[in-house]
Amino acid sequence: MSTTVEGLKPDALDAWVGRTQNLEDDITRFPVRALAATLDTEDPSIAKEAVLPPLWHWLYFLPIHRPRSMRHDGHAQGGDFMPPVDLPRRVWAGSKFIWNLANPMRIGDRVRRISRIDSIMPKHGSSGQLVFVTIVHEFHNAKGLSLANEHTSAFREAAKDLGQSPKPVIADTEAAWHRVLTPDPVLLFRYSALTFNSHRIHYDHPYAREEEGYPAPLVQGPLISTLLMDLLHRHAPAAHVRRLQLKAMRPSFVGRPMHVRGTRNGDEVRLWAADDEGRLTMAATAEVDG
Repeated sequence: MSTTVEGLKPDALDAWVGRTQNLEDDITRFPVRALAATLDTEDPSIAKEAVLPPLWHWLYFLPIHRPRSMRHDGHAQGGDFMPPVDLPRRVWAGSKFIWNLANPMRIGDRVRRISRIDSIMPKHGSSGQLVFVTIVHEFHNAKGLSLANEHTSAFREAAKDLGQSPKPVIADTEAAWHRVLTPDPVLLFRYSALTFNSHRIHYDHPYAREEEGYPAPLVQGPLISTLLMDLLHRHAPAAHVRRLQLKAMRPSFVGRPMHVRGTRNGDEVRLWAADDEGRLTMAATAEVDG
């Protein structure tokens, strides 16, 4: 399907669909220990060949770009593997995951990631032009496939009305599990450092406010997702996540209380995050064993 977003070159973008990339990385101990300390949770790397917790694969296969190849917002310009979408704002929209519980990634593994651009979809929303780029990642260790991940990024126009945000959805407050925390600049800094994320909306307050139209730096979507998985682990430590679907609903901001909640019904788990005004910011559903 050809893209029809004004100002973009349809054939040029469509040509990127199906493009692949192969990378290898070592699942080393230090990032795992550092994230455990950052989240104030137990250190899962004490045992040799410990299983990598769900979503902690984001500590590896990091985007290493030189300054000359980066956009004004801190992201890579695109053109190597990611398509060079000519829209200035990029955010994470959501992800789907399927874990092979019989063959998990472990500390010490050498892992190969096979990535493929699955689709490039233009849309026109209330905030203007958007392009959604979906990439499918497969993670293989020496024994075979460990994890499949469908990841969607959204490219957006420059902010027209400062402070503009999606219409809020009020989050449920009835939940079996509930934790309140306030993401501070240190938490955001450490998570961005561990994931080599230079996107300025997470640390540059003047940029976030004056150029992107946000009141404060944004909490990283993957960090919120990791906090939801941490909530599950705190209340159901024997559960092993087989499937997970995540959807980003609206931004969360540094220095403001965040509510993470969850409810389990058999092998199905519902997890969600809300801001200090009760608005839904992240929604997740998971299938678990144990």
